[in-house]
Parts: sequence; structure tokens; C-alpha cells
Amino acid sequence: MYKAIVIEKDDAGYRAELRQQDDSALPEGDVTVRVSHSTLNYKDGLAITGKGPVVRRFPMVPGIDLVGTVEHSESADYKVGDAVVHTGWGVGEVHPGGLAEKARLKGEWLVPLPAAFTPTQAMAIGTAGFTAMLCVMALERHGVTPDQGEVLVTGAAGGVGSVAVSVLSKLGYTVVAVSGRPEETDFLKELGASEVLDRAAFSQPAKPIAKERWAGAIDVVGSHTLANVCSQMKYRGVVAACGLAGGMDFPATVAPFILRGVTLAGVDSVMCPRDERIAAWNRLARDLDASKLEMISREIGLSEAIAVAGQLLEGKVRGRVIVDINR
Repeated sequence: MYKAIVIEKDDAGYRAELRQQDDSALPEGDVTVRVSHSTLNYKDGLAITGKGPVVRRFPMVPGIDLVGTVEHSESADYKVGDAVVHTGWGVGEVHPGGLAEKARLKGEWLVPLPAAFTPTQAMAIGTAGFTAMLCVMALERHGVTPDQGEVLVTGAAGGVGSVAVSVLSKLGYTVVAVSGRPEETDFLKELGASEVLDRAAFSQPAKPIAKERWAGAIDVVGSHTLANVCSQMKYRGVVAACGLAGGMDFPATVAPFILRGVTLAGVDSVMCPRDERIAAWNRLARDLDASKLEMISREIGLSEAIAVAGQLLEGKVRGRVIVDINR
């Protein structure tokens, strides 16, 4: 038996509850992991509350991230006792996830836990930090360097944004953060932001083209925010887009792309190939100041996760939420 948060949808409605599961409830997979920590991401919040069509199969254990120790393995890549980390691959949506004491997964979905990180630190990073690193790598791949000018990060007080600000700052970029929470200004400047802008300045319909300012940008918001960011990019600037916290729409024109040669680079962390995953985790081990992880994260017990999921969707949570499965 093992503890798990389980989401059900039936004639009685949609609900999430913490309960005991028999090992027979574990899904197919060649690696069984004894989970020590998971996280709460925005997607987990949608899944637990039912406020977004995230879960595709029921019953479902949410939790798109997990870290733990291999308990049983039929994979040539892992042996009993190995420390592993998991993000993405539809886990917590179509395959039971990490908000449980045990998880059974495909070995190809796992990445060895980098020696630089403790399990808690790995989950302070999680999908959000991993996605942030993929965004930084996308900017680099398209030629954005620190000497070209300022880099904008939207949703900066959230999980992706806070890691992005920290990594970009350590790499020598001048980072400007956007947030709707003025009380987080000091926090964002501590992470490395040189300036903090109010998200209201980006929430109105965008002009086709605006004054040039940003050499690069990482956007987690979408909608009018992304349209405004694109309109303000410097000539041949690059925007890495990875989120839709403000909406899935993109009410923009082609002007920034055909007049300034702006690049809009999409970043997906869910189906990212394994070699890129390993590269991104290795970069995080090198380029993220691990001492800042305590600043951008808080830890809760598994029994608190359902309540905190609602707070996350209400924008009341700063940075990352680590879930101690054994608490």
C-alpha cells in the first residue's frame, strides 16, 4: 500500500482526495520509484481543482514532477538505489504521477539526479526551472548574448520566471522582470533583476510595432503580454514562449517578424527529447546558483497539496512549491 492524491470524475462529480492505494493500482512501466518529493506546478493546480481539462484519464494521480530512488527496475539504464528525477511526458495527465509515495514509469522518461542537487533542490527546480533553462538555451541558440541588451522575463515571480531571472543574471545578462505583484520587487531584485515592471503595462492590446527595447525575452503569459513583448523587440530580437498564464490567444500582427526579423521560439518541456533534458539539467547544475533555491521555494506536506493547489491558481504562491511526500 502507498499514499497518493487521487482525482476522480464520476456521477458524484470531480474531486481530489488523499488516500491509500494498493500496489496493483500502479500503471505499466519498467521502473518503480520510491518518491521522496514532488511539486505543485500550475498544471497540477488545474488538475487538482478541475479548473482546466488537464486530466485525460480517471482515476488519476497528479504530479508532473518527482524525485526519488529506484525500487525496482527492468530498464538497462537504471538499477535499484539510483536517484532519479522526472518531469513531463504526460505524467499526471494520462499516466499516474508524483504526488504519491510510489510511481511506476518508463525508464526513458527519467534522468539521473545530478550530483549537484539534493532531492529537495531538484524539486525546487522541477518542470518550471527545467523549462526556464530550455528557454535560456533557446535564446542562446538563436544568438542572444549579454552584450546585445536587456532581456525581459514575464511572470517573473512564478516558478519559470524566478529561475529564469536567476540563471540569466548569473550568465551576465541584464534582466528586467515583469510582475503583477509589487510586493515581490525586492525578491526579484535579489534574484538578479535590474528593474521590475508592472504587468499592467503589457496587458492592453499591443501596437503592431512599438519602440525597440529588448534583445531577448522569456514569456510565460501569452495573449496580450506576448503580443506587446514581440512589438517591443529589438531588430532580430528573440522571444522564447513557454506559457499561457494569461491566455492561449496571441492577438498580434506579423509586423515585428517581417519588419524587425524578430524570432518567436516555442519551448515545450513535456515531450523534450532525453538528450536535451540531460543537457538542460547539466546546465542548471552549472548555471543556477543553488543558494537561491531556498528563496524561490517553499515546502509543504502531501496532506497540504490539495489546499495549496487552489492558492496557486489564485496567484498567491511565490516561486516553487515542493511537496515532501513523507510529511
